[in-house]
Amino acid sequence: MPKSRASLAVSSVLLILMAGVVAAYSQSLQSTTQNDQEPIDTLKVSVNVVQLFFNVKDKKGGLIPNLTKDQFQVLEDGKPQTIKYFAAESNLPLTLGILIDTSPSQRQVLEMEKEVGGQFLDQVLREKDLAFVLGFDVDVDLLQDFTSSTKLLKKAMNGTRIGGGGSMSPGMGGGPVPTLSQACCTMLYDAVYLASHDQLAQQVGRKAMILLTDGEDEGSKVKVQDAIEAAQKSDSICYVLLIADRGSWQGFGGGEMNKLAKETGGRVIDVGNKFEKLKEGFSQIANELRSQYNLGYVPSNDKQDGTFRKIQIQPNNKDYKIQARSGYYAVARRD
Repeated sequence: MPKSRASLAVSSVLLILMAGVVAAYSQSLQSTTQNDQEPIDTLKVSVNVVQLFFNVKDKKGGLIPNLTKDQFQVLEDGKPQTIKYFAAESNLPLTLGILIDTSPSQRQVLEMEKEVGGQFLDQVLREKDLAFVLGFDVDVDLLQDFTSSTKLLKKAMNGTRIGGGGSMSPGMGGGPVPTLSQACCTMLYDAVYLASHDQLAQQVGRKAMILLTDGEDEGSKVKVQDAIEAAQKSDSICYVLLIADRGSWQGFGGGEMNKLAKETGGRVIDVGNKFEKLKEGFSQIANELRSQYNLGYVPSNDKQDGTFRKIQIQPNNKDYKIQARSGYYAVARRD
C-alpha cells in the first residue's frame, strides 16, 4: 500500500534529524583529530629529531626482517636514548645519487657499468623516488638532475664517456668545479662532497649514493674526511662498488672507501671487472635499501653546537650485526 502524506512527512523529519546528527559527529571528530595532531605538528617544528635508517644482518650477512622496537637500544655518546618511533619500512620514498667514475682507469668497465646500472634503476626506483646522475674525472658533471624518470637517468648514464664526464656542462648546476687544469685527475672526494652538499642535503627522508669507482682520488680540492662529513650532514648512506680493469689498473683507495661507507652506514662491494659480480653487487644494494629499519629519537643533549655525536644501535641479540651511520653533527635543521 502507498504511504500517507503524514507518514512521508515523519520519515522526512527523521532523515533530516539523522543527517544532522551525522554531520555534528563528523565535525566533532574532525575537531578532535586536529587537536590530537597539533602537539605532533608542534613537535616536528620545535624539536630536533635524529632519524636513522639501518640494516640488521646475521653472522652470514643475511638481512633480518620483522624486528621490533623493544629489540634495540640506542646510545648517543654512550648515553641511552628513548626511541620515539620505530618502523620496519621498505617502501618509504628514496632519494638516490649515482656517481660514475669516468677517469681513464674505467675505460674497460664503463660500458658494463652503463648496462648493469640501467637494470638496477629499473629494479629499485619507484614512482615516488628521485635520483640524479653525476660523472667525475678532471671535472664533476651533473649529468641528470633529480627525476623519477628511469628513461632520463639511463640516458644520462649512457651518455658518459671516459675523460669527459657526460654530454652536459661541467660542474654541479652547470657551472665549473675548481679543478686542476690538466686532464690528469679523478675528483672522487669532490664528487661525494658536491653530491652531498649541493644535492642530497636539500632533500628529506631516505637518502643514498652509489659510487662506481676504483676508489682512487687524484686532485680533489677536499679531503676524504670533508667528503665523509658532508655525507653525514646530509644524512646520506654511501655505497661503493669498487670496480676496475684489474688487468691494467689497481685501485688504491679501498681503505678510504671503506671508511666513507662505514661512517655513513653503507659498505664497499669489490666487483673487479666481472659483469655478474657487478650485477650481484647492485642487487645486494637494492635489497638493503628496501629492507631498512627506521627509528627516531629526541637526543637528551639538546645543544645544537655543531659537534659530532657518536651513535650506537645495540640489538638484544648479540649475533646480529647493525649496519648504520656512526653518528651525526648536531646542527639546527633547515625549515
